[in-house]
Amino acid sequence: MAEGSVDEHRPAHLPWFVAMAQTLGLASVVTTGVWMGHYQGGYGWDGSKLQFNVHPLCMVIGMVFLYGDAILMYRVFRHEPKPITKILHGAIHLISLVISAVGLVAVFQFHAKSKIPDMYTLHSWCGMLAFLIFIVQWVMGLSFLLFPGASASLRSWYLSLHVFFGLALFALAIGTCLLGIKEKLLFSIMSTYSKFEPEGILANVLGLLLVAFGVVVGYILTRGEWKRLPYPEEQALCMNFKNLTEGECPDSP
Repeated sequence: MAEGSVDEHRPAHLPWFVAMAQTLGLASVVTTGVWMGHYQGGYGWDGSKLQFNVHPLCMVIGMVFLYGDAILMYRVFRHEPKPITKILHGAIHLISLVISAVGLVAVFQFHAKSKIPDMYTLHSWCGMLAFLIFIVQWVMGLSFLLFPGASASLRSWYLSLHVFFGLALFALAIGTCLLGIKEKLLFSIMSTYSKFEPEGILANVLGLLLVAFGVVVGYILTRGEWKRLPYPEEQALCMNFKNLTEGECPDSP
């Protein structure tokens, strides 16, 4: 390999962008925690408003922060063996899925006890759609990409779909959070929101943090020179696959 080609793939700035993403993601989680903990009274699991407060915190942690970290695994661990990276990717997604499920249970139980109708807002429709796509995406990824039973041609065909829907779901999750922030503010401080209420300013900052986190993660994922490079043995398998099928070899996300 030529020296210039090696230099081209040295991600000198990647750690800085990953650190920026982590800072923004953690700031989003902390800001959500402060909003629900300080301005909305705290947390509980008794069917009251305090149980509702568990919902936004879990969704920001699960559907945004941990989900974003999971899709960054192929950039952060770009020099590790591919099976290890796959396991980390799938495990963090599973934790994210469980935390998100807790957040959904919290809001549905709160609605049931408070006799509030379910699933009538755009936020709830987008949120349920995102959660269902998340489940399908995780099961399909586990079946086609992690377990060795699927053929190389099938994995290659599904990988592009997996990457596309993964990024689309990440964008949908952030958009759904923005809808939820606006909805919560209108329900809680509608009469004082236009007066630059501190709670409203904090919630607006949370929205900007979520957008910034999404932008940085998206930027990292779309930089071609930061993609995971295949091991020599993986490259050999790739060449054999291309020779046998006359198609493209399966790539990393």
